[in-house]
Amino acid sequence: MLKIGDFSKLSRVSIRMLRHYDEIDLLKPVKIDKFTGYRYYSEEQLPVMARILSLKNMGFKLTVIKEILKCYDNKEEMERYLRIRYAELMAVSEETAQRLRILETAIERLRKDDTMNYDVVLKTLPERQVATVRQVIPCYEEEGRLWHILFKETSHLNLILQDPCFMSAILHDKEYKETDVDVEVQAAVKGSYPDTEHVVFKIEPEVTVASITFTGAYEQFRDVYSSLATWVDANGYEYCGSMFDIYHVSPHETKNPEEYVTEVCCPVQKVKRI
Repeated sequence: MLKIGDFSKLSRVSIRMLRHYDEIDLLKPVKIDKFTGYRYYSEEQLPVMARILSLKNMGFKLTVIKEILKCYDNKEEMERYLRIRYAELMAVSEETAQRLRILETAIERLRKDDTMNYDVVLKTLPERQVATVRQVIPCYEEEGRLWHILFKETSHLNLILQDPCFMSAILHDKEYKETDVDVEVQAAVKGSYPDTEHVVFKIEPEVTVASITFTGAYEQFRDVYSSLATWVDANGYEYCGSMFDIYHVSPHETKNPEEYVTEVCCPVQKVKRI
């Protein structure tokens, strides 16, 4: 057996932390001298401590590690725990990458003294036939699942896309929502096709929009919306329909957010003077 000090040195874990692990029943000494209170550990507990440290380095909380140790020899259960943690860390990584992009953009603006002015264009989009999927999804960031449905269910139809092809997403909610958002994705097509389980083919009417086309990551949306709102008010227009985005270059074509080309469109009409 090993005294707590020796076990601390061999495991590279402080005595204070070993006592804490004992208190929470994560790793208890094999013996406590009832006269001196000294804690003793066995050499066989060193690999267990190594497992605990490895799981801590993966970011598991101690309460979860206790549960994992109970099934450490069950490969299927271990893989389930590890895959869950992997997915959690990937989500954190993506969020961190997004925040870094926002910081980089802010730094570049400061260096250039860039106020991010956008050119607003008033134009009319022609009537067009579209393949469309509309659903309520958990959040705006999960719009991709609608595109997946659209292309999966129409893969056997050999769709002929219009040129230029409008790949767009319409935001139907009357306000910004954090959850359960009503989104419709559309692809402009030529020809006649039957509806599928979730895909509906329809004619989208002609619409006049105030639009801004910008290059770069989607974090610019708020600045774009602000510029559009200022232009609409200054030029005597009012909103008359759901906003939508046209993806000229999307994550489907490039993995680099700085290469995205997006057109934000607001249906508008002249304010009627009384």
